[in-house]
Amino acid sequence: MTTTPLVERDDTRVRSGLGRALDVINIIADRAPETLGVSTIARELGLPKAVAYRILKELVADDFLSFNEDTKRYRLGAGALAVGLAALRALDVPDTARRYLVHLVRDSGETATLSVRQGWLRVYIDQVLSPHEVRMSVSLGTSHPLHSGSSSKAILAALPDAEVEEYLAQPMRQVTPSTITDPGALRAELALVRQQGYAVSMGERQNGAGSVAAAVRYGTGQVFGSISLCGPQDRFTPQVCAAHGALVAAAAGEISAELGYRIPGARTPADPG
Repeated sequence: MTTTPLVERDDTRVRSGLGRALDVINIIADRAPETLGVSTIARELGLPKAVAYRILKELVADDFLSFNEDTKRYRLGAGALAVGLAALRALDVPDTARRYLVHLVRDSGETATLSVRQGWLRVYIDQVLSPHEVRMSVSLGTSHPLHSGSSSKAILAALPDAEVEEYLAQPMRQVTPSTITDPGALRAELALVRQQGYAVSMGERQNGAGSVAAAVRYGTGQVFGSISLCGPQDRFTPQVCAAHGALVAAAAGEISAELGYRIPGARTPADPG
């Protein structure tokens, strides 16, 4: 007669229980600030209600979740906040983004940059140069307005509508003859950026330069900044912009995911066990 070692069976049970607890935490985090009841959590995760209740009770006891006695609903608690803040302190966005910039240069042949938002400006903080003899380079540490160039427009388009309108209400400087400064035209341009997932600039920040860019977000959804590919404008044909734009949008999405960002409305899959 063959028996399964007790330690192995217990280890499997612990992993399954931990996975289910993480599923519960994740679905509550995904729905925040909405609060959820045990029936909804059990149904959407495919768990027996008694199992979901037991997990929720343990998470409340550990302060990872908070329970409202009046509504009978759960939300994230102080323990989850402490873990989240610790994770944010450990994040090094330029370090996380650096390898993606390297891959973008390898796949496109153009210079890749990283910008951070600072109020109504954005600042270049890193770049990986193109291997071409004729190439673009940027001056790290320089700041630029949020309506000038693809890196800026990608950030502006990712902001909430109220912030966008606040920006559009200000006078906008004409950086080059191609810079969009009309509020209506810029509003339409930002709608296009949101639709296609990346911004395109043809000489809007620097004459003769072409670029594409996409926004990078923290796990909270707040905009960190943007990444871009840039080069001589004559190399950025519409077809090239579409291809490079897809590369940049995918890379920005992966960086954001590493920073903990989840697309709003995404559902946590149920534990198959």
